[in-house]
Amino acid sequence: MITEKLRSLSAQLEGEFYSDNTIRTLYATDASAYREMPLAVAIPKSIDDIKKLIAFARKEKVALIPRTAGTSLAGQVVGSGLVVDMSKYLNKILEINVEERWVRVQPGVVRDELNLFLKEYGLYFGPETSTANRAMIGGMVGNNSCGSNSVVYGSTREHLISVKALLSDGSEVDFYELSIDEFEAKCLGVPATGTVPRGFKPKNDLETKLYRSVQEILSNEENAQEIRSQFPKRSIARRNTGYALDLLLETEPFTPGSPAFNFCKLIAGSEGTLAFLTEIKLNVLPLPPKVAGLVCVHFNTIDEALKANLIALKYNPSASELIDHYILECTKENIEQSKNRFFVQGDPGAILVVEIAREDKDEVARLASEMEAEMRAAGLGYHFPVLYGEDTKKIWTLRKAGLGLLTNMPGDAKPVAVIEDTAIDVNDLPDYIRDFNQILEKYGLYSVHYAHAGSGELHLRPIINLKTEEGNQLFRKIAEEIALLVKKYDGSLSGEHGDGRLRGEFIPWMVGEKNYQLFKQLKQTWDPDNIFNPGKIVDTPPMNEFLRYTPGQKNPEIKTIFNFTREQGILRHAEQCNGSGDCRKTQLSGGTMCPSYMATRNEKDTTRARANILREFLTNSTKENPFDHEEIKEVMDLCLSCKGCKSECPSNVDMGKLKAEFLQHYYDANGVPMRSKLIGNFSKLSDIASVMPWAYNLVFKTPSLRRIANTIVGFHPDRTMPLLASTTLKSWHSKRKTVASGRRVYLFCDEFTNFNDVEIGKKGILLLEKLGYEVIIPKHVESGRAYLSKGLLRKGKEIAEQNVQLLKNTITEETPLIGIEPSAILTFRDEYPELVSEGMQADAQKLAKNVFLIDEFLAKELDKGNLKKNQFTQEKRLIKLHGHCQQKAVGSLVPTKKILSLPANYEVHLIPSGCCGMAGSFGYEKEHYDISMKIGELVLFPTVRKQPEDVIIAAPGTSCRHQIHDGTHRKALHPVEILYQALV
Repeated sequence: MITEKLRSLSAQLEGEFYSDNTIRTLYATDASAYREMPLAVAIPKSIDDIKKLIAFARKEKVALIPRTAGTSLAGQVVGSGLVVDMSKYLNKILEINVEERWVRVQPGVVRDELNLFLKEYGLYFGPETSTANRAMIGGMVGNNSCGSNSVVYGSTREHLISVKALLSDGSEVDFYELSIDEFEAKCLGVPATGTVPRGFKPKNDLETKLYRSVQEILSNEENAQEIRSQFPKRSIARRNTGYALDLLLETEPFTPGSPAFNFCKLIAGSEGTLAFLTEIKLNVLPLPPKVAGLVCVHFNTIDEALKANLIALKYNPSASELIDHYILECTKENIEQSKNRFFVQGDPGAILVVEIAREDKDEVARLASEMEAEMRAAGLGYHFPVLYGEDTKKIWTLRKAGLGLLTNMPGDAKPVAVIEDTAIDVNDLPDYIRDFNQILEKYGLYSVHYAHAGSGELHLRPIINLKTEEGNQLFRKIAEEIALLVKKYDGSLSGEHGDGRLRGEFIPWMVGEKNYQLFKQLKQTWDPDNIFNPGKIVDTPPMNEFLRYTPGQKNPEIKTIFNFTREQGILRHAEQCNGSGDCRKTQLSGGTMCPSYMATRNEKDTTRARANILREFLTNSTKENPFDHEEIKEVMDLCLSCKGCKSECPSNVDMGKLKAEFLQHYYDANGVPMRSKLIGNFSKLSDIASVMPWAYNLVFKTPSLRRIANTIVGFHPDRTMPLLASTTLKSWHSKRKTVASGRRVYLFCDEFTNFNDVEIGKKGILLLEKLGYEVIIPKHVESGRAYLSKGLLRKGKEIAEQNVQLLKNTITEETPLIGIEPSAILTFRDEYPELVSEGMQADAQKLAKNVFLIDEFLAKELDKGNLKKNQFTQEKRLIKLHGHCQQKAVGSLVPTKKILSLPANYEVHLIPSGCCGMAGSFGYEKEHYDISMKIGELVLFPTVRKQPEDVIIAAPGTSCRHQIHDGTHRKALHPVEILYQALV
């Protein structure tokens, strides 16, 4: 019956509606420890859609769960009802008023993207969560979010001017600041101004009842006394426990001389339990001061850092953030974040990052020096580096990555978000942390400490295994004891992450039973049918129920071809994804991960979704082959294996590796598609075709014949195909005399350069020789990249082992192996060490250390002084560089930019383009062509099209160059071509 009703609802909506098992599974979790399968998922396109959803929910007694980016840490968007995802369509900036400094937006606007828009007007929205590049304004209002800069900008509540919303009966309301007379008129249900018309009957609608109810509650002196005595200390800025009745009480008419009444104070932090927001009007501020310096104070202990924090606050910092020893340890192993810890000296127990922002750098330096002197005089801190400019971004990136990095520990015990959001008066912090750690020691636990010391909030995460019954009970015991401790200090159990599923049941402890009953009365008035996100704030189920992991669950042992020993198995690697949603950032935020999501804005196309679906089926499948599920295949389909997640995901979830492993096992059950076989055998087929390259080229140079051939093999008819050279690179090289002078290097002649990009290969060899190197092509086989890209891992493993065996005794630090095509040569560093048999791993790892892109090799030689700028032209040129995805994930674009800057007057600009959209064979495939081109259109194609003809477009990857050609009709050059042409 409900299935038919859902089908009928779907037909009425302008937006999308899903009730299938796959999509429901992807929305069953957020970034918290909770999991509950929703009834369905709605993605509305209009306010009218939301009204229909509310009407359905009331009639069928079904919950509505509003959701934007789904980065909640307390389970706010997990539930059994209809999840309503506002992120895809309701994400417009509607209006800006520069003079009055406000902006009006829909709930799905991303915080950082709002600030990109506001920057043009010299304005800024202050509250900054660690998830600001994907967190959306609707979610920030729901949680009353703040962030590292809250000592200056406060929380979202302080910037909320008004909202438009739908109430639980479907009626539309505006909530905004009211004078005393306007408030009284709202309570009476009469017009706020003018004479009441004769015969006018006062309204008794739901909006009027809301005002009458709050008037009744807050006018009661006994209630007022209870609120003032039981709520957290007013000196704590981050008070997010329960509904904000304490703030409404401190408005007129209830407290004379106070700010005007505004229901927005209540809406902020209400977690979607009272009303459904459709528009949000925000106060915005002038841009922050021009100069910000980060004083990264090193301490031996956390206690020292917290004491020093009190000194730091005297200097009016814009942030004072704590990073503890455990996070610093995690950053050592993370590819991206290891680069951002350049400022760390020694092995500190904690670092306090104090941001001092002023209009003048001398003023920043003076204050930093004075603060250092005061801390040293108190015997606090041993190293005080001050960082400016681009370096500050690296520090904040490091700090923000902490949440995801914490989950990167191998095994089932993880730092758990259970009591990570407590806010205490900043003066009480040292004593509170001492008591906190004593409680953990009682249970044999330790905790990770990080976040907002300047605001009296530390994110504290004990290490617990939630897969065990003992861990489940410990989860609860710790929550109970810390809740009592927070009450002892009159703190707030939630400082910024909200109550949700995690803290809701402890609210009576925090504010008293009487105030909790007022919360229930409030909820009943606003939402009598209990349809808006029930089970949050009031009537919350026990906090250790509906968890992502079931106590006592088994960890199935799954045999894999890739080596997942470091992660303790493929399932645990998928479980490293904690749902923080870094993969939901868009092209405006930069980076590569996740290109398909950037194009579609579908949750299904995130790295998070792919990890979720793998975790679900690898844990619960009853099949002998747990990979044999169409649901996994469906969600994996648009993964480009770009490897962006390998470096950009804080938890290092390597979805390219996971997808390849999945495909091999799926093929085992269902057979290998013919197209996948053809792509995998690219090198063999090219070898055959190279006997008569003219015949192959005739077909693929002729549009009509190409379209037919493409269609036959499953490629898109509009996609052009790479042509074969008249000779192979190996053949050309074998027929010429090797230049024997200078240092010897070995060139890996990959299959793409050997058959298609021969001219690039020639120029690479000639460039090296003219720079004084002897180039040898050693005996080796193809890279295996094509097999790996299609999940043909057994064949890829065979090739990997052949190459390791052939090259292990030849390639050394003195005689490195260098390559021209990134996807081929980086296979040695990325996949081979985890693909070869156990007995060959040491050889593969040793080989990997001495394998370099030609860009990397030349950059190293430049650093050693072996290359000179006078070897190249003085001509002035501008180069726009698009980086290869795997190069960005496994290596860096810095070497490429460095070598392209060798000619003295060559200026190199990186295109912030992420993935080009081709990704090997992905962009050729008929069903992926459109999405491939859409990815290219996000940044890359428009940037290239805007360049004058004399600007050089550079792209190291063969697929990237082909995509640029097809999308813009511009020829992109490999860096070796550019340097060869620049030789003098």
